[in-house]
Amino acid sequence: MIHVVIGTKAQLIKMAPILYYLQQRNIPYNYISTGQHKAKIDDILTNFGLRQPDYALCEADDITSIQKMMAWSVKIIWRTIRKKKEIFRGDKEGIVLVHGDTLSTLLGAIMGRIAGLKIGHVESGLRSFDLFQPFPEEITRLMTFSLAHYYFCPDDRAIQNLKRYRGEKINTVANTLYDSLRLSNHFPDVLSQSEIPSRQYSIVSLHRHENIYRQDALDRVMRLVEEISKTHFLLFILHKPTEKKIHQFNWHQRLVENTNIEFRERYDYFGFIQLIKSAEFVISDGGSNQEECYYMGKPIILLRKVTERHDGLGENCLLSEYSIERIKEFISTIDDHQFSFKELDVKPSEKIIESCLPFVKVY
Repeated sequence: MIHVVIGTKAQLIKMAPILYYLQQRNIPYNYISTGQHKAKIDDILTNFGLRQPDYALCEADDITSIQKMMAWSVKIIWRTIRKKKEIFRGDKEGIVLVHGDTLSTLLGAIMGRIAGLKIGHVESGLRSFDLFQPFPEEITRLMTFSLAHYYFCPDDRAIQNLKRYRGEKINTVANTLYDSLRLSNHFPDVLSQSEIPSRQYSIVSLHRHENIYRQDALDRVMRLVEEISKTHFLLFILHKPTEKKIHQFNWHQRLVENTNIEFRERYDYFGFIQLIKSAEFVISDGGSNQEECYYMGKPIILLRKVTERHDGLGENCLLSEYSIERIKEFISTIDDHQFSFKELDVKPSEKIIESCLPFVKVY
């Protein structure tokens, strides 16, 4: 059987096309939620017309602190040891699909190993080659690589990064996020006109550990956002950990009083993509946003020193290295960094499903 372990919103967005096509083809699967994120999960399931998880390991609120994360991880491993037969439906010959580089990725791989199943790592082979940029994602990837049997890689570069690891490498040619974007174009718009500003705007979405968990790091990115806001109206999408740190490090009131910055709560996936479509450019530290903007041809400024992804670099994507001079130069030629939606003759999710069919007894 195909088991899919998902914990975060970003993972669900990128794995949703796999679940969607499995449903369309009536191929049985077992969707297991680790519960790392709860907010907006139901909205994303509704977006793609997907069912609720078949098994939920944790029903708590979003895991946003390191202390909660450690306790939650131990709880999940212990529960898997005690209830692996129930969680994986007594399956002894199936495959467990995990995605990306979050703690849920690593936990899902460990869970699958405890149950004696094969592990398939989706979006595998991405590397920054710096253990602390991004942290802890780079370490999580390396640990997941060592547990996987099948590596679903978005390009040849990712496959090359895995040459020291045993197991089967499959080139999906693009990221499953491409399928998510394509599917979003087939569903009705979910935003009202009032939610899209009548004036020109850009989007800010920041959440990475290295940018928000220390005062000096948060100060650095907030000053850059302030500088950009002097000439551009910004919709600041608030991730829960970011909102918490903005309050803790005394930035909230300062940003609220900035008339060129408007805070917005997080949207469901289709709503957020609609906002991006109408935006002038995006400011982010997220790998998913980098990929989305590359496929959509939307300019994006990455507030990072390094990135494990190469999508759009030198085209629509600026790796800023926190340089305001580089950012201003990029913005001054913003029209040169946008293009039409990329039309690719590939469905990465279908390629993954085809590789997993030998683990399905009846389909």
